[in-house]
Amino acid sequence: MTGQMRFDSHIERLLDVTAALVNLASPGEARGTAYVPPVGRDLLRGVREATSTPDRRSRPTAAQAHALLEVVPRARAVFEAAARDDLATAAGVVNDLLDATAARPRLDPDAEGRFQLHFHGPDDGYVRGWQAGLASGLAVALGSDLGGRLGVCDAPGCDRVYVDGSKNGTRRFCSPQCQSRVKAAAHRARTR
Repeated sequence: MTGQMRFDSHIERLLDVTAALVNLASPGEARGTAYVPPVGRDLLRGVREATSTPDRRSRPTAAQAHALLEVVPRARAVFEAAARDDLATAAGVVNDLLDATAARPRLDPDAEGRFQLHFHGPDDGYVRGWQAGLASGLAVALGSDLGGRLGVCDAPGCDRVYVDGSKNGTRRFCSPQCQSRVKAAAHRARTR
């Protein structure tokens, strides 16, 4: 993918899932309106969609989905600290997550027989496996020169998080909609 920052595909997936779960389960503001996290089946559907792969549908139970989301407040704190360029605080939160999830690295073969570094929890069940993976994905991002690529939307009325995969690392918004809202507001202000 020319012109964009690429994490290892496994780490990229973990970071995308982390951002999706944080945005799903964090109350606040989204694209200019108040955001209340879904509950019940809608919450379960959101967790399933975030953790699914194109070739396999994720099937956590409601209890597993709620247990997985226990890491969301701490993951959100990592994005917020990184957005403030406070990587020491972000690293402290990630270290706590790594300890709490007992994340451990493992080399697993892919479909072509090559090995990829994956992270697992002590029992590799749905909850512990995902929690350990999410913590490890954040750790890899912060432990590289890409720690500043975790952000919180700059648009007024939005606090959704994102992972900046752009070439120059200057992304400021969670979505094209928020970017458009800010540009339109600036245009209106100039033409008054």
